[in-house]
Amino acid sequence: MLNVDVDKEISKIDARFTNQFAQYLGTGTPPIKGIKEASEMLVNIETATGVKPALIYVSFVPKTLKRSILPEQKLTPQADDVLELVLVTGKGEPIRKVINVTRSQVLAVNKQFTNNITQPSLSNNYLTPAQQLYNWLITPLKSNLQARQINNLVFIMDAGLRTMPIAALYDGQQYLIENYSVGLMPSLSLTDTTYVDIKTAEVLGMGASQFMNQDPLPSVPSELTTITQKLWPGKAFLNEAFTLTNLKGQRQQKAFGIVHLATHGEFNSGAPNNSYIQLWDTQLKMDQIRQLGWNNPPVELVVLSACRTALGNEDAELGFAGFAVQAGTKSALASLWYVSDEGTLGLMTQFYEKLKQAPIKAEALRRSQVAMLKGQVRLEMGRLRTARGDVPLPPVLLELGDQKLTHPYFWAAFTMIGNPW
Repeated sequence: MLNVDVDKEISKIDARFTNQFAQYLGTGTPPIKGIKEASEMLVNIETATGVKPALIYVSFVPKTLKRSILPEQKLTPQADDVLELVLVTGKGEPIRKVINVTRSQVLAVNKQFTNNITQPSLSNNYLTPAQQLYNWLITPLKSNLQARQINNLVFIMDAGLRTMPIAALYDGQQYLIENYSVGLMPSLSLTDTTYVDIKTAEVLGMGASQFMNQDPLPSVPSELTTITQKLWPGKAFLNEAFTLTNLKGQRQQKAFGIVHLATHGEFNSGAPNNSYIQLWDTQLKMDQIRQLGWNNPPVELVVLSACRTALGNEDAELGFAGFAVQAGTKSALASLWYVSDEGTLGLMTQFYEKLKQAPIKAEALRRSQVAMLKGQVRLEMGRLRTARGDVPLPPVLLELGDQKLTHPYFWAAFTMIGNPW
């Protein structure tokens, strides 16, 4: 028999998160999915891909019974709320664990984690908070994940946690992505979870290497050329050709399944129109993206290769974690912070390479991140060295000399948002 309380809890959390995103993004509120739909969907994904996925709801709940029986709309976040984990898999009962740690403690450690990981000069300072978060979020579920042979984790997170670089959680010996592919979902109800094999999709690549008021991105020409000419069938448009009219027009002419935008993007505090993607001729505000018609026919994956997020800001988090919903696409690959030009080039060339063989998008990302972690992608003698060959670097990057890209600053920012399959 299904544990009715856990079933209700899952629907309640998903409804709460769905409403938060729908309100911020200005989208309609879909019907709320419960445990039955979740389990059936996970079984379907496993059947289609051979991957065994799990949903992990990470939320905070009232510490006292008195507050926990209040109706949802009366509950306001409190510093002493405690951490709750709910694991949902295709087969087997859902598992609920309440962890004896408060909202304020978890958010403080997460802030330390993101602050430290974004400064590679601090070397390994991020490892202590990375391990503490692992012990709170993963360790309590570890035996269940192993018993059910899960290898793909999809996190549905509470406010304050949605810009956590999950890939770099650390168990003391290994990073999370050495054992699991991971993804970030705003809520189950808001996500189009149907599986489509992306291997036959073509890519529309657009980007800019020069900007009026922002730092240049000298690797973008190499990135677009390598992706659309060597790694994946598609078309590329650079600088003056990267206009709003052309972006709309190219997709109307051909139903590209992947849209790759190599340019500055910002997820900022405040309303969605404070956040944008920089085109050659204009800033495309996040609340205007729906007008591009990417939901019909659906874009399977949109990639923002040089964006950044106001870490720790709840509005920016809603924009980042809700980006696939906002854009009307199934999935989005985006970065939490602006990774160096050479790091982005390294990860993106790997990602499209791995996407050809991996069963799901999140696994292609995982393999790319592990390749960087293991030193299989590096700068050497003016070239980006990878297992499959070299990519020449633009002249401005030659001054960097030889460089390793093993630190998680270079790979952990990249997050699969929405449908990770």
